[in-house]
Amino acid sequence: MCLANQKGGVGKTTTAINLGTALAAIGETVLLIDLDPQGNASTGLGIDRAARTTTSFDVLLGEVRLSEAICGTAVPGFHLVPASMDLLGVEVELSGHERRIHRLADALAEHMSDIDNSRYSYIFIDCPPSLNMLTLNAMVAAQSVLVPLQCEFFALEGLSQLLSTIEQVKGSLNPALDIQGIVLTMFDARNNLSAQVDADVRDHFDGLVYDTVIPRNVRVSEAPSFGKPALLYDHKCSGSRAYMQLAGELVRRERARQAA
Repeated sequence: MCLANQKGGVGKTTTAINLGTALAAIGETVLLIDLDPQGNASTGLGIDRAARTTTSFDVLLGEVRLSEAICGTAVPGFHLVPASMDLLGVEVELSGHERRIHRLADALAEHMSDIDNSRYSYIFIDCPPSLNMLTLNAMVAAQSVLVPLQCEFFALEGLSQLLSTIEQVKGSLNPALDIQGIVLTMFDARNNLSAQVDADVRDHFDGLVYDTVIPRNVRVSEAPSFGKPALLYDHKCSGSRAYMQLAGELVRRERARQAA
């Protein structure tokens, strides 16, 4: 499942970190592949840049197997493939490769064929805030897309562009790709605009929008500077509680999808 939105600052990486942590807290096994050159998911999980000797860049180039790039985190059951700034050069490095947008899909297929390594109940891919080759690699590799959407005016404009891209990928590159859901983030109950965006998104995309809404929360914003998910930094804050609720809702949705 890739987390994608070409608009930056929508809570995409924050959702990847904290949703993964919440799922691990209820007994699921989770792998997060950081595919953003900024490497914020890696930083937010406490992986120092100097310690990222093997990264998603090496996996895309085929220099290592996916299993060789996986490292542990402070959260039991939650593992990570870290990212580095080297990802900025991946388009140049793979420009002549005929399967350049299938590199992650190929690496995952090889990984999942190994029974010992296919132990994860959820694999998340954190995409960069742009619709580039890294995001295309994620969408070609994924079964579904989870869209974090900030509760602000311009959110809907960016969403329509993203959904168009998903449909194009589904039509030509990955017929199995689906929209898993839309998660509203940074909701401010004191702001009428947040409520209006919430209502508009639910009106346009009925059934896709999660019931759980992630509130704007200072403790969630502070947590990455300590290299911790919000659930480890302050499990009682409103943001942490919301991500726990979101994890439960996601599990129920996935079970329903599999049963259908």
